[in-house]
Amino acid sequence: MDADLKRRLYAVLSVRELTLKDWFTAQARELLAEHEQPSLLPKGDRRDQERKP
Repeated sequence: MDADLKRRLYAVLSVRELTLKDWFTAQARELLAEHEQPSLLPKGDRRDQERKP
């Protein structure tokens, strides 16, 4: 990674009080959520998940 880009990224993350790990994790989750197929069932009634006794 370019040193200037890295410096600027860390500066912005510092202002937002985020670590690189926190930011990356949030970005990864957002990207994956954009590509998940929406369920036709309500969240509490997903039959594809294990039912807990």
